Amino acid sequence: MLSPCQPHPLALEEPQEPPNPQDPKEESPDQSLAKIPYRIFEGHTDAVTSCQFCFDNTKFLTCSFDKTARLWDVASGTTVQVYEGDISQPLSECCLSPDGKRLFTSSWDRTLKAWDVETGKVIWSVQMGSLVTCCDVSQDGKLVVSGSDLDNSVLISHAQTGAKIVYLREHHQGSVMSCCFDPEIHHVATSSCDKTVLIWDLVAQKTTITLKKHSSVVSDCCFSHKLNSLCTASWDKTLQLWDIKTGEYRTRGPISFIDGHDGCISSCVFSHDGSLIVAGAYDKTISIWDSARAYRKLFLKGHKDWVMDVDLSSDSKWILSGCKDATLRMWNIERINSVAIVNIEDKEKGMRVIQCKQCRRNFSIFQLDLGAPVLCVFCRLGMLSSPPEP
Repeated sequence: MLSPCQPHPLALEEPQEPPNPQDPKEESPDQSLAKIPYRIFEGHTDAVTSCQFCFDNTKFLTCSFDKTARLWDVASGTTVQVYEGDISQPLSECCLSPDGKRLFTSSWDRTLKAWDVETGKVIWSVQMGSLVTCCDVSQDGKLVVSGSDLDNSVLISHAQTGAKIVYLREHHQGSVMSCCFDPEIHHVATSSCDKTVLIWDLVAQKTTITLKKHSSVVSDCCFSHKLNSLCTASWDKTLQLWDIKTGEYRTRGPISFIDGHDGCISSCVFSHDGSLIVAGAYDKTISIWDSARAYRKLFLKGHKDWVMDVDLSSDSKWILSGCKDATLRMWNIERINSVAIVNIEDKEKGMRVIQCKQCRRNFSIFQLDLGAPVLCVFCRLGMLSSPPEP
């Protein structure tokens, strides 16, 4: 998420040429090796700031700096509905109520809006004191939370009417970058340019947890569906995984996911079962992490500009990514464990893990081993012990 009052993180390099979705040769060498299929979706005319699967993964929702939100059909790749009008500035984020009837959008025009998904009409609009940078809806569809820029505030509203429930002015010491409800709707987590994440207790009506570990803007945060973890993404190029259920982070700190990106991380999301974390970054790449063992399983390349947001389908088969160049990509990771080069597990030891072509087990090799074997040691020993063919 980008704030207009903060400097843009520097990309590694400027795009050399606009993407051509019809050109099969645009596939990067890494993706070609990994053989991860993807589709490209075009329709927005400016940076895609938010993307989200919905309606049992048959559709997805997006919004953009082009001042529109769109509902897309996955099968046809076409736009089902465009939500526009009465918006004077870029949209920063969008989210859908669990029943699929209402769309909520936050905008730099200082408004939080609720839309009728079917008709595309605005149901209500709330004016805030400064640019609205983010929004999220609770899992019961009753509450909406939004964050703002200049006054660093957080607003919790009734989803049906837009009426104010809680207004936390100057909640942070810097712009609020992201906000989210926990699955049980007891807490709201907010991340900020002040390098912290605050967790507000809806019952106690106060901040109960302050997380300080990142060295730069905390761009995004998300709860796992099982509520035992919170993931935070930062412009310091790292992800942090916090055990908030047991509070172990107080003594041991968070689990750090480092060396995954060369650019600022913009977004993060858990898989439904919590086993994976997907992150997008301004280095134009997407990383997929094993959350339990804290290693990177796969790197996706192909975007021609910053990856602004990512989402993961509820069945963990598809990744959706929105890009600054106005395009979206949908990546099929259903067979991720069949990819020959699966991960880089231990950089300190200079090791990487690949998959044996014969028995399909993973085994480690040195990263600098240019003559990398394609069979694990057991299969190679088996070949040596086998009698030669006549």
